[in-house]
Amino acid sequence: MADDGGLARFQTRMRAIPQEVRKAVQPALLKSGEELAGVMRNLAPEESGDLIRSIEVTGPGRSTPPYSQPGGATAIPENTVAVTVGNEDVRYAHLVEYGHGNGFGGSIVPPHPFFWPAYRLTRKRNENRIKRAIRKALKDNWGKS
Repeated sequence: MADDGGLARFQTRMRAIPQEVRKAVQPALLKSGEELAGVMRNLAPEESGDLIRSIEVTGPGRSTPPYSQPGGATAIPENTVAVTVGNEDVRYAHLVEYGHGNGFGGSIVPPHPFFWPAYRLTRKRNENRIKRAIRKALKDNWGKS
């Protein structure tokens, strides 16, 4: 006959692990977001500094700046970090990233990519940091009741 107390303890442990993992992964997510934002700031052009100052990291449970993306402010869900570029004064980040033709005399402004190169440069390191945090949380909390 199965030990119902053992099953109940196991189920309790399994329910507790995700909560502890969520708590443990928050610092890794925020650190990864800050690292990505830092690389973006280093790669972004510094003509007036407004673009660089508009790069923000928004953690879980918070809202992104109102003009940082189409549709306005977005609530960031649990276990998520958003890195955005733009605000009320800086609504041209996409034009810097991809370049544009302004239509005046056919002049073209070449692209100055900073967002996607920063993402590609930091992606693997950030993924590994988050995976390590999850593994550590699982290891530290396995078997606790």
